[in-house]
Amino acid sequence: MGRVSTPVNTLEHEIITGALRPGERLDELSLAKRFAVSRTPIREALRQLASIGLVELRPHRGAIVASPDLKDLLDMFEVMAELEGMCGRLSARRLSEQGRAELQQLHERSKQYVDSGDIDGYYEANVAFHEAIYRGGQNRFLAEQTRRIRNRLAPYRRLQLLRHNRLRESFVEHGRIVQAIADGDERLVDEALQTHVTVQGGSFTDFIASLSARLDERAAG
Repeated sequence: MGRVSTPVNTLEHEIITGALRPGERLDELSLAKRFAVSRTPIREALRQLASIGLVELRPHRGAIVASPDLKDLLDMFEVMAELEGMCGRLSARRLSEQGRAELQQLHERSKQYVDSGDIDGYYEANVAFHEAIYRGGQNRFLAEQTRRIRNRLAPYRRLQLLRHNRLRESFVEHGRIVQAIADGDERLVDEALQTHVTVQGGSFTDFIASLSARLDERAAG
């Protein structure tokens, strides 16, 4: 089952896919009528979208769709990969047997979404999987910083899952991460997580090219 449609995730999807273009005004009253809600949840949705860089809130002028900078996105992915790798190294060193069993269970449960092609379901399972790794590292500050940048990149990480066969590839990568943590192999889990987060190589190049094309189309429209 996919996510329940709400103003925030609907608008997020429309911004990422180009249905809403950079610079387009997001009128609270119009959106409230569209979603059949009061203006309060619309304001909250816009604040959430602004917190991850998808919307720009202008004092006394309302909200508009932000124009993301591709270099900034690349920089954030680079930092996130390093932070995730650090979380993995600490988990390989500190995660309890119970924590390792939980991580294995989370991994196995996500297979149902791979088999059904449920991108939203898999994304939520993916978040739970990575959260277990953050907890396993037993470093709250590191977990908070990693979570903060992950949330900013959330819509772009979800967009990656649209690529053909990416769900199954991600599931296989999770399996390698689980095994590396179970073996206490800090070097291997660091490498596996960094590759997983950035989707390195040709697939990452394809993702960036696709995203760049989407941004170009939206800017030209």
